[in-house]
Amino acid sequence: MISNKYIVIDFDSTFTKVEAFDALADISLKDHPQRAAIKKQIEDLTNQGMDGSLSFRESLKQRLALLSPNQQHLEQLVVVLRGMVSESFKRNKSFFEEYNGRIYIISNGFHAFIDPIVTEFGVKKENIFANKFHFNDKGEVIGFDEDNPLSANNGKVEQLKRLNLPGDVYVIGDGYTDYEIKHSGLANKFFAFTENVERGNVLSKADHITPSLDEFLYLNNLNTAISYPKNRINVLLLESVHPAAVKLMKEEGFNVEVYPAGLTEEELCEKIANVSILGIRSKTQVTAKVLDCANRLMAIGAFCIGTNQIDLDAAAKKGIAVFNAPYSNTRSVVELAIAEIIMLMRNLPDKFAKMHLGQWEKSASNSFEIRGKNLGIVGYGSIGSQLSVLAESLGMKVFYYDTEEKLALGNATKCKSLKELLQIADVVSLHVDGRPSNQHMIGPEEFKLMKKGVILLNLSRGHIVDVKALKENILNGHVAGSGADVFEYEPISNAEEFVSELRGLPNTILTPHIGGSTLEAQENIAHFVPGKLMDYINTGSTSQSVNFPNLVLPILENAHRLIHIHNNVPGVLAKINATLANNGINIAGQYLKTTEHIGYVITDINKDYDRELIKEMRSIEHTIKFRVLY
Repeated sequence: MISNKYIVIDFDSTFTKVEAFDALADISLKDHPQRAAIKKQIEDLTNQGMDGSLSFRESLKQRLALLSPNQQHLEQLVVVLRGMVSESFKRNKSFFEEYNGRIYIISNGFHAFIDPIVTEFGVKKENIFANKFHFNDKGEVIGFDEDNPLSANNGKVEQLKRLNLPGDVYVIGDGYTDYEIKHSGLANKFFAFTENVERGNVLSKADHITPSLDEFLYLNNLNTAISYPKNRINVLLLESVHPAAVKLMKEEGFNVEVYPAGLTEEELCEKIANVSILGIRSKTQVTAKVLDCANRLMAIGAFCIGTNQIDLDAAAKKGIAVFNAPYSNTRSVVELAIAEIIMLMRNLPDKFAKMHLGQWEKSASNSFEIRGKNLGIVGYGSIGSQLSVLAESLGMKVFYYDTEEKLALGNATKCKSLKELLQIADVVSLHVDGRPSNQHMIGPEEFKLMKKGVILLNLSRGHIVDVKALKENILNGHVAGSGADVFEYEPISNAEEFVSELRGLPNTILTPHIGGSTLEAQENIAHFVPGKLMDYINTGSTSQSVNFPNLVLPILENAHRLIHIHNNVPGVLAKINATLANNGINIAGQYLKTTEHIGYVITDINKDYDRELIKEMRSIEHTIKFRVLY
């Protein structure tokens, strides 16, 4: 473990995400009229001190003169730096507390802003080595201790020589001065820390590149906050998932790859072999064949409402949890539906086209208000019910039909059958899911039931409507107008041509599956779905998974969490508990839930266990997946 190891950690851009002097410049020069020019001077002086064209001590002296900091500035800096501690350091606070006697902070920065940050993590004050400011009686910085080796070139090397640590020394840092310790022969290994910044000249010198503290702890078999470094967990995000989601998952420490378009089945089969988390929108089809190639896949995030593009049963049988965003873009879809109802009732699509051709056709013919018209909503879920409320507030009479019992909102009237709804509606709006049984639920017979002059909207799934029948009824005048945002086949990228029989039809609005594509909706989704994925990876929680037993778990404290996914057959739980009992393991808490296909067992145990237990748990008959959380 760590009995003969000493760990030396840099502060700027390692313990914290930023260079402290950069943050100090933002504070002390906040109202200075030449702020930008001075910050550039400071940057140049820093580089000169690093490349040797100016002594480090002289560089430090000139930078402080430009900054002119005082005690108040430094207090503000500490507040800023507390919020800028590296994410993987925050995750592993227990490591610092447990091994504080062998952890050293050695920095060319200053005690005034380093000590308050690192001591909160349990690092001993006597193990912090940095420079010291000199203040005048007004609290202004007037200099520093120039006898301190850390204010000079090669200062970290000199400081390590004076410490003369009696064991192996491992250095974690992002700068060349950290590598110099290894180069001088005073350290056994240098780990280039890249969570916050990457410096090419440093990476080439490193014994190991560590994208997070998790990686360092994992490599050295030290106690960590997680069972596996997150930088080794590969995340693939397709179809231009919102940048906020990318940012969140990178900040969590995952190794994230982003691709702007969808992938074909064959492309995804090739790409998915080493992927642990897959993020998609509506275009990418995650088939059973794809899942057969996904040996490391733990979870799929659908950054949209629907999940019919994913084989949910096949995913469950392989122990892959699927999460979506059932409510995040509801308002956006509803607003588009309202807009299209108004435009189609006014026959505006045809008028738009004629105006662009230079044709002025001012007429009220075939143009109607929506007030007083009957809106028939097929599917009264989150979108259908919210559309109901907004449409009623605009004066429409709302009727709805759903195969499940749903409480009417406002003055909406529930219809006993789809037939009843179609016969009374002036506008039919479809908001059902993509299950196979909904294939062509609106076909020739359903169109015959509708009123002549009906308006039809499909903002749900492309295969819900028989497009040939819709085209025929638009051309014969039975359907007065139609809006479609979804199609049975949709281009996999913006470069592919959109082909549909609905192109060029009168009073028809065609949109490229953008019902939920507003900035607000995409940002909501970008926060919701990663949150669910990270909860699952970090705690095992499956709340709102669409294919897994839903378990909301308590925070894990002073225990290990064993996550066992298995085929739902009798006797597995008994075998799990027998294995634990045979290994003398005490169960601190246990949670079980099942679906038709799988069982999901969470067991919290005390920390003392033999590694052989893990092998035995994995070898239990009918096990699909097993993992350990610290």
